[in-house]
Amino acid sequence: MADPVVNSVSNSDSRADSGSDSRTDYGSDSRTDYGSTRVAVLCGGVGAARFLSGLVQVVAPANITAVVNVADDLVLHGLHISPDIDTIVYTLAGANSVERGWGLEGESWQAMEMLGRYGGDDWFSLGDRDLGTHLYRTQQLQTGSTLADVTAAIARAWGLDLRLLPVTNDPVRTMLTTIDLGEIGFQEYFVRLQHSVPVTAVRFAGAENAQPAPGVTEALTGADVVVIAPSNPVISIDPILAVPGVRDALRGRTESVVAISPIVAGKALKGPADRLLAELGRDASVEAVGRWYAGLIGTLLIDSVDADLAEKIEAKGPTVISTDTIMSRPGVAANLARRALTAALAQR
Repeated sequence: MADPVVNSVSNSDSRADSGSDSRTDYGSDSRTDYGSTRVAVLCGGVGAARFLSGLVQVVAPANITAVVNVADDLVLHGLHISPDIDTIVYTLAGANSVERGWGLEGESWQAMEMLGRYGGDDWFSLGDRDLGTHLYRTQQLQTGSTLADVTAAIARAWGLDLRLLPVTNDPVRTMLTTIDLGEIGFQEYFVRLQHSVPVTAVRFAGAENAQPAPGVTEALTGADVVVIAPSNPVISIDPILAVPGVRDALRGRTESVVAISPIVAGKALKGPADRLLAELGRDASVEAVGRWYAGLIGTLLIDSVDADLAEKIEAKGPTVISTDTIMSRPGVAANLARRALTAALAQR
């Protein structure tokens, strides 16, 4: 992630389209067919950021609303850190680290080195420049701004034109029940333990009392197309759907909702999505992804290597389209965005 997360969930080890989808390349030539289409995207993790980097090449950014998971957020060293929001901002600004897949390019780590010298908690690495983002966010929240207000300000500061909305301004936290350690928070599971412990249950603390951030419900009901990004369905998309009102906003418009599978050939190319699905009693497959989103989507995009499963998935639910979903080569993310939009608009 473009935050301090190590070994983040993504679809490849390098930035989307090998950097070709950075903001400096956002031209209008490829927006002829979809430039005015209103699109809302449910987002979490690097996979979502990479998809968005292609989408902004196809749709006018001002017509895109990214509804972002906040259940990965944490307060550490007194700072409010929003990993998924920062992942998207840094990636779309072309400022994320290509080598690490998270954080900022050209980062330094002197603050973490000093923290380690004192014996402080340095398991969650925060780069020196990245710290500035968290300092600003924390200060603004403490003076009364909402998370949505701060997110909009950060996006503007990076020159981004799309609308970034945290799914809620209220605290929601992913909690995982493990066999050996009991219930632990997401970042302890994901970063500190490198998602190495088996999980038996997942819940989203605070979700039942949360309210969608202003504009979220309207974006989902008013969009021409809603895309569920190729994010971990368990820990990136489900926390969004757990906020009251979000799932209901999708149920009435199933035909124009399209999901992109993060599972390819039975594996998550990065991160624990495949393991989590198996540990929670599902098989790690594109079929499981189709069942996970049953009743919410009209179309599922799967990778071409899984094309032989399309008919089986369609027999139980959504229309299936197979295409290249691994966003590690130039043009893949933008083409994936086009395929998603074409499929959803054809269903309307």
